[in-house]
Amino acid sequence: MVPEAWRSGLVSTGRVVGVLLLLGALHKASAAVIRYEILEEREKGFAVGNVVRDLGLDLGSLSARRLRVVSGASRRFFEVNWETGEMFVNDRLDREELCGTLPSCTITLELVVERPLELFSAEVVIQDINDNNPSFPTREMKLEISEAVAPGTRFPLESAHDPDVGSNSLQTYELSRNEYFALRVQTREDSTKYAELVLERALDREREPDLQLVLTALDGGAPARSASLPIRIVVLDANDNAPTFNQSLYRARVLEDAPPGTRVVQVHATDLDEGPNGEIIYSFGSHNRAGVRELFSLDLVTGVLTVKGRLDFEDAKLHEIYIQAKDKGASPEGAHCKVLVEVVDVNDNAPEITVTSVYSPVPEDAPLGTVIALLSVTDLDAGENGLVTCEVPPGLPFSLTSSLKNYFTLKTSAALDRETVPEYNLSITARDAGTPSLSALTTVQVQVSDINDNPPQSSQSSYDVYVEENNLPGVPILNLSVWDPDAPQNARLSFFLLEQGAEIGLVGRYFTINRDSGVVSSLVPLDHEDRRAFELTAHISDGGTPVLATNISVNIFVTDRNDNAPQVLYPRPGQSSVEMLPRGTSAGHVVTRVVGWDPDAGHNAWLSYSLLGAPNQSLFAVGLHTGQVSTARPVQDTDSPRQTLTVLIKDNGEPSLSTTATLTVSVIEESPEARAEFPSGSAPREQNKNLTFYLLLSLILVSVGFAVTVLGVIVFKVYKWKQSRDLYRAPVSSLYRTPGPSLHADAVRGGLLPPHLYHQVYLTTDSRRSDPLLKKPGAASPLASRQNTLRSLDPVFYRQVLGAESSPPGQQAPPNTDWRFSQAQRPGTSGSQNGDETGTWPNNQFDTEMLQAMILASASEAADGSSTLGGSAGTMGLSARYGPQFTLQHVPDYRQNVYIPGSNATLTNAAGKRDGKAPAGGNGNKKKSGKKEKK
Repeated sequence: MVPEAWRSGLVSTGRVVGVLLLLGALHKASAAVIRYEILEEREKGFAVGNVVRDLGLDLGSLSARRLRVVSGASRRFFEVNWETGEMFVNDRLDREELCGTLPSCTITLELVVERPLELFSAEVVIQDINDNNPSFPTREMKLEISEAVAPGTRFPLESAHDPDVGSNSLQTYELSRNEYFALRVQTREDSTKYAELVLERALDREREPDLQLVLTALDGGAPARSASLPIRIVVLDANDNAPTFNQSLYRARVLEDAPPGTRVVQVHATDLDEGPNGEIIYSFGSHNRAGVRELFSLDLVTGVLTVKGRLDFEDAKLHEIYIQAKDKGASPEGAHCKVLVEVVDVNDNAPEITVTSVYSPVPEDAPLGTVIALLSVTDLDAGENGLVTCEVPPGLPFSLTSSLKNYFTLKTSAALDRETVPEYNLSITARDAGTPSLSALTTVQVQVSDINDNPPQSSQSSYDVYVEENNLPGVPILNLSVWDPDAPQNARLSFFLLEQGAEIGLVGRYFTINRDSGVVSSLVPLDHEDRRAFELTAHISDGGTPVLATNISVNIFVTDRNDNAPQVLYPRPGQSSVEMLPRGTSAGHVVTRVVGWDPDAGHNAWLSYSLLGAPNQSLFAVGLHTGQVSTARPVQDTDSPRQTLTVLIKDNGEPSLSTTATLTVSVIEESPEARAEFPSGSAPREQNKNLTFYLLLSLILVSVGFAVTVLGVIVFKVYKWKQSRDLYRAPVSSLYRTPGPSLHADAVRGGLLPPHLYHQVYLTTDSRRSDPLLKKPGAASPLASRQNTLRSLDPVFYRQVLGAESSPPGQQAPPNTDWRFSQAQRPGTSGSQNGDETGTWPNNQFDTEMLQAMILASASEAADGSSTLGGSAGTMGLSARYGPQFTLQHVPDYRQNVYIPGSNATLTNAAGKRDGKAPAGGNGNKKKSGKKEKK
């Protein structure tokens, strides 16, 4: 794409480099560089080029994307017109001020657009114009030349200086007409020109003691500019030997931070003359560049060149110094040499950080890799001293990446949380690779904006509020302590009351809550006697989007206050009640009892009774806490036949409330039958004493019996536990093992533990070396577990396991009232079993343990439904596994020790099944036959 300056004709087409055509084809790539050329000293507002068209941007969105020009200079030389997309001159452009004597002057610019953030590079080449005249360092030059100087001798002249470059710089020198000297123009290594005066004809002091010449310096501008230097030549007497240097070129290296006085190099010249004509004085040459005398010092006698000023590698990497040597003769002659001083760079410039764009605040849910800021870093040093790296402190959710040279992008590397850190002051450090390393520090402030990611929080999940009844409506009873860690807008809370359960209308009828403050108040006075507790739910929602909410359980308990007077239950108020009292009744006789009731609770409902009024206060007494009305003394004949008693019933509240009960006692004459039965009046008292003795005796016997029963059960349990432990500690043989991997044993309830403590226990055949697995904690009962296990089995086998008259689940049998067994049915050697029977009871510990193992194995197979009941009835499958000699005759029947509470299932012994007899039903007391049929 051709720049605007080219099309307008203000820039020569010959100056436009060919790379512009390539950049025009690739203008849409953000990494491409567009280049413009412009003459220096252009007026402010001069259009350089249309960057929007060259970059392929949309002119309509230019204002919204905030296109701006960024450069490393402190002055803003260029700006972009958002309406036309043209970049124009914003400040004076002086090529000599910007670039000095550099042959090429280029200003590097960065074009930054936002939304999305993009970066483009541009270069503006400042072309030189001939706006500076050449100048000489002195107004007049004086040369002293001996007449003995041979033709061809060269004399260096003062060099002119032109700030312009290229064709506008100093191009040549001209010398005025004369017959002795000619002018030779020489070129330095940096392409600058200097003039030398060449003697073409020997001088004759006697003929011409001095000469006046004019040296003119011309540049290559159009039109050319010039400067003139008058030269006065004084012809001296002859001094035929001039000093000579041992070498014409000296080279030296010096660090740019070398302090003043540092030795650089020593030049040496010799003169064959003697006396003053042979003594040499060193001095700087006439055509040294400006600034050399400020940076270096030369010893006039020794020729030692030392550092005088502050060297700067960034200003000049090489210094070219011309030194001349003259003798002290009457007509001194000079010799010249050149010293090239190379300045070695040191790391003396710290990096500079410029933050060009900052995206703040950042939402706390910003995805990883969100661009926060764009930074540019510059270092004036060269080589490794100019290599810069940037870093952020560790442990922060940010990282720096470099997309272009000396440009870094600050991005998010982890999730942000405003509630944890609402603001970051990032200290970004730029460090170069020099030794020692130099660094720069800048701070970027990043604020984190809030999103609604936290529900309301409370210090407790439920509140228990105790409110005294008859409270004042509208008075606060609870202030919910709830907060939201989000920002103020998202943390604005709204409170609502909801009902729990099926009850509705409690909130609107009894309670209300302030939607803003969370203060719960009652709408009506509460009544403990009407309702003692309310279960509500406080629903708290915030003001964010989406709305987050929290529920808090609120339990309101209404406490009692003494607001109800006692009520009389007996005698009923309003009904006439007359109690009969025979004359001659002894003291302590209970006439009647006054019964009161108080609707209040706790201490407020504790009632006390007292006799408030009676015709004869000494006749009757009222129990303080029982309300019993009894005679305080024997009833005498002089007592009134009708007594009206007033009993005061008072509660224990503060203040105490009371009521009265009125009853009528009619004193009647004692009947002859009663007098004949108790002639002395002491028989009833003796009868009461005997009754008390019998009651105490019965209570003692029942207590002793209960204690003996509990002790016996405990002893039995300990015995069974020791027996089972001995079983599991016994050596394990193949005879005890079952084919299955585990044994399923249901714990049998002994009547001492509550149902929720029973478990189904799985034990391996080697359980003494393994842990029990509690499969079903909290089973309803062992019997239920056992019935569930055998639910799917055959009823015949079910009866074999549980008894002849037991029924499977769902077929309940009538209760069996006779749990007694005959002597023949009881296990152990003390039974009356005959020795000649086929079945023989185990008579040692090994047989007993073997038999128990077989029973457990068979029960496990029956419960799993995996075994085949191949044995005959009454064998529990033992004959099929262990042979016909093992039948239920070998099995001790422990069911006489089993009590199954809450069940009417009938457990009988196997003998009843074998005898074919059914147990007696109903409540009869018939005994079972103790005889056993021999097999």
